[in-house]
Amino acid sequence: MRLLLASTSPYRREMLQRLLSHFDCASPICDETPETNEPPKTLAARLSVQKAESLFEQHPNCWILGADQTASIDGLLLGKPGHREAAISQLMRASGQCATFYSGLALVNSNTRVGMHTVVETRVHFRRLDRPQIERYLDREAPFDCAGSFKIEGLGISLFTHIESEDPTALIGLPLIQLTDYLNMAGFQVP
Repeated sequence: MRLLLASTSPYRREMLQRLLSHFDCASPICDETPETNEPPKTLAARLSVQKAESLFEQHPNCWILGADQTASIDGLLLGKPGHREAAISQLMRASGQCATFYSGLALVNSNTRVGMHTVVETRVHFRRLDRPQIERYLDREAPFDCAGSFKIEGLGISLFTHIESEDPTALIGLPLIQLTDYLNMAGFQVP
């Protein structure tokens, strides 16, 4: 059986290429709107499974990998900012705070509809940031398509005092430690 990544994210595609060289990608059909009072962790879990399940009919005989990431500060959901002013606002809110990122992961067999799923949590402790620091960071990296308004794999690391996680790749949006276990259980050979 082949592997299908239910994502158009270039970040997730690059992450998965660390483990496997041969897989396909398809755009999932999924409304990402949170349900009323849905906690960020529950949202990440639900969306990762829904993304995989949305491709069952079009892609038989494969394992479908769905992933989603949410973030929150004090229960307030942080989305992808989309533009500069929203990113400034998010990072001002995050200054000196701890944000929790929830990386949902689902690997589901499109024939049996049986699979594995989990949510990996990462806590990010932000430095105290002022507006000029934030603006300089945004000028250099423009992370407007990233939840939390930063790219951990780039200059975003300079925004933190420390990170707590069992899997540092989870913060990029695809927890590779857990995914390696899932892929091996599904019959893919990942060293």
